[in-house]
Amino acid sequence: MQKPEPFVKSDTVFSVTDAAALLKGVVETAFPCIRIRGELSQITRASSGHMYMTIKDSGAAISAIIWRGTPVNFRLEDGLEVIITGRLTTYPARSNYQIIVNEIEMAGVGAILKMLEERKQKLAAEGLFDASRKKALPRFPQRVGVVTSPTGAAFHDIQNRLRERFPVHVILYPATVQGATAAAEVAAGIEYFNREKNVDVIIVARGGGALEDLLPFSEEVVVRAAAASQIPLISGVGHEPDWMLIDFAADFRAPTPTGAAETVVPTKLSLVQELDNMWHRLSGNFTTRLANARARMDAIIVKNPRQMVMERAQRLDDVGRSMDIIIGAKIQSARQRMQNTDTFPNILATRMATLGQNLSHMGQMLNSLSYRNVLARGYAIVRDADGDIISAAATGSRPASIEFADGIVQI
Repeated sequence: MQKPEPFVKSDTVFSVTDAAALLKGVVETAFPCIRIRGELSQITRASSGHMYMTIKDSGAAISAIIWRGTPVNFRLEDGLEVIITGRLTTYPARSNYQIIVNEIEMAGVGAILKMLEERKQKLAAEGLFDASRKKALPRFPQRVGVVTSPTGAAFHDIQNRLRERFPVHVILYPATVQGATAAAEVAAGIEYFNREKNVDVIIVARGGGALEDLLPFSEEVVVRAAAASQIPLISGVGHEPDWMLIDFAADFRAPTPTGAAETVVPTKLSLVQELDNMWHRLSGNFTTRLANARARMDAIIVKNPRQMVMERAQRLDDVGRSMDIIIGAKIQSARQRMQNTDTFPNILATRMATLGQNLSHMGQMLNSLSYRNVLARGYAIVRDADGDIISAAATGSRPASIEFADGIVQI
């Protein structure tokens, strides 16, 4: 860069205020608009809403200010590489220079994708993308809520496709889909439908665009609102290759707004075909069941009433004959037992005679074994004074009595 010529005389003496004002005017005149690329750091937000930060590279750093109300389409984070557009100025009270930011954008697709990947990992770790959170879409919704711009092509595409396929009642929540306020408005639309509970399914839609234009649908406030929705939610943002973080939190991701409308409702033709198929299946099942019932009826043989009576009479005859046989056998058994009872006295007399003979024989044996028969043959029993039998002379006891067959002699 060419070095400017000095315009202040060397012998001029300025006050501090005058010198600061002169420097401020020179800087602002020389740099009414400048674009600077660098990495953000030391980001702070004052209670007034203004944001203060530093943009730096490997060789230098410049203070930057974003006044409240300046549009910022993405979340500012330390380490994020950006391109800022603004004007250079000075702050005399601190004797430093700074840039007032009018616009800020990410520096290239790579930086955006890096930021989105880090945010995706963070939200995924919280479980916002878990498959277990996904809700089934209603088969035949009556009311469809749409969060999108009322003037954009996406809303008109959704309306036209719903009208062609299966007309339903559509409720629009108007929201900007690009710019600093887009994320907050889209999240508010999701929360509105959940609060009012006036729709069966929600579509969040936007047409295609540059990656930077689609960033509001990757903001945390939008992703968290989609994940917290109690009403099934379809994301139809951008085109087929475009993947925003809301796609991971939604219950269903459609490639386009038109695809979202096609997902919500079936076509009339498909419903008619499904009904026809059901009718054919029901008709076929009914015909088969009717044929089977007719075959079973044809297989039934109805007998002549006279024949049925004769069969019952034959069964009674068979039962009668069986009863005669059973009763005759029981009577014969009873008669045999009675005949056995008649011979009981003879049996008893025979048994008594046998017992008498046995008793007499036992008495004879007892008499033959009695010691009195021995005494009758001339023997005697000698006893001592105690009545004990003396069986040997060596005992030395004096006999007290001698028993003979005909009596006892005392000594």
